[in-house]
Amino acid sequence: MFVDKVKVYVKGGDGGNGMVAYRREKYVPDGGPAGGDGGRGASVVFEVEEGLRTLMDFRYQRHFKAPRGEHGRSKSQHGKNSPDMVVKVPPGTTVIDDQSGQIIADLTEHGQRATIAKGGRGGRGNTRFATPVNPAPEIAENGEPGQELDVVLELKVLADVGLVGFPSVGKSTLLSVVSAAKPKIADYHFTTITPNLGVVETEDHRSFVMADLPGLIEGAHQGVGLGHQFLRHIERTRVIVHIIDMSALEGRDPYEDYLKINEELKQYNMRLLERPQLVVANKMDMPDSEENLKVFKEKLEDDVQVFPISTITRQGLRDLLLTIADKIEQTPEFPLHEETEDSTRVVYKHEKKEVPFVISRDDSGTFVITGAEIERLAKMTDFTHEESIRRFSRTLRHMGVDDALRERGAKDGDYVRLLKFEFEFID
Repeated sequence: MFVDKVKVYVKGGDGGNGMVAYRREKYVPDGGPAGGDGGRGASVVFEVEEGLRTLMDFRYQRHFKAPRGEHGRSKSQHGKNSPDMVVKVPPGTTVIDDQSGQIIADLTEHGQRATIAKGGRGGRGNTRFATPVNPAPEIAENGEPGQELDVVLELKVLADVGLVGFPSVGKSTLLSVVSAAKPKIADYHFTTITPNLGVVETEDHRSFVMADLPGLIEGAHQGVGLGHQFLRHIERTRVIVHIIDMSALEGRDPYEDYLKINEELKQYNMRLLERPQLVVANKMDMPDSEENLKVFKEKLEDDVQVFPISTITRQGLRDLLLTIADKIEQTPEFPLHEETEDSTRVVYKHEKKEVPFVISRDDSGTFVITGAEIERLAKMTDFTHEESIRRFSRTLRHMGVDDALRERGAKDGDYVRLLKFEFEFID
């Protein structure tokens, strides 16, 4: 089964907790703090594995949660960092953030890696909080939570040549004739519902990968028919081979077919028309094909070359394959969308600073505080130590939480909730 799009959940490992500990050694009168830092949590890293061809494995495992770092230990020992969690993906996988729609990574080459969800840093032990004023602090941090997000994986077939055209024009038959691929072939529309790949070798021993892609119809750029499932796979091809049924047995006009397919490619992504396109007149062994080809050429622009072929009699296949091989050698790889811009230059964007916290009230009248920054602070606070709680309170006051609660009408004795913790507001 060919799976080319799937949504998965990834979470980096939390950092290990810092420790509160003290030196208690004979003949050392002032031992002092000795709590170590926690280790870094593992990141979720996607790596390209050449042998994979589909995203099938992700249908059965859709959650990837990396292990957390080791907790800090006494004697100022640092907790162990967790090794990254490596997830194998096939070449041609694009990773997209499900919430923002932004492309996180475009993975095409064997061994290429991308960090998708970063692990959290380890919490600091009480050794880090020692000051001349407080030489033996009873404060330690919990580990930072790992990054978590839902991502969509899209597989775009890596082929040098993409065969395009209306259903049943002979794309699969051509692939089966010129390569060892054995696609399913029948005389009804949409026999091909998944891309088929075949390696083609020319008589002068040049080779390239050809993809027979599902049939395209009018409105495909809006998702009609197989729509985006088809167009997604043509993005990476260097040369487009446009196959037209010149016999017109199904009552369609070959020239109209030619215009409609090009319009679909243009509507989906303007850059698709930048690729060199070879026009192939198929089924030339049929009775009316010669006459239809003559009319077709008269309507075409002068610089468009047409290759008359027949996959049944193998007429014209040699010249077509040699021309395709020449075009591939002359054509560079086309960068996709905007993801390549990040690697060539730094773009500075003005980003609005995220609000550190938001205050609301629930049905019971309790004040509820939410916000990524303040929730991260709460998760990293060790509430088992009095000093840590006091430090947390000072930080909240510094962030302006107390003033904001007063503005919302909080009075002595009112309850305030942050995550699973409830506090009493004291003015």
